[in-house]
Amino acid sequence: MYIILMYDVNEKRVGKMLKHCRKYLHWIQNSVFEGEITEVKLTELKLKAKKIMDPETDSLIIFKTRQEKWLEKEIIGMERSNIDTII
Repeated sequence: MYIILMYDVNEKRVGKMLKHCRKYLHWIQNSVFEGEITEVKLTELKLKAKKIMDPETDSLIIFKTRQEKWLEKEIIGMERSNIDTII
């Protein structure tokens, strides 16, 4: 499946969450990631993210689609990370 993930966490936890999400997805914008992921890896990502987060103040939002081709993406301005160059 293809997902877009975004988080909003306290600045004390931003570094940990960034490092964690980069293990699974491509970083495209501050606190925003995208990429192909299996159901098992997504479950693992969420479980570990919950350990980093404070559920009272932090949030994690995930949009899912079957494949990237079903998602139209338009970039205006500088693209933070061009995932087309990843081998």
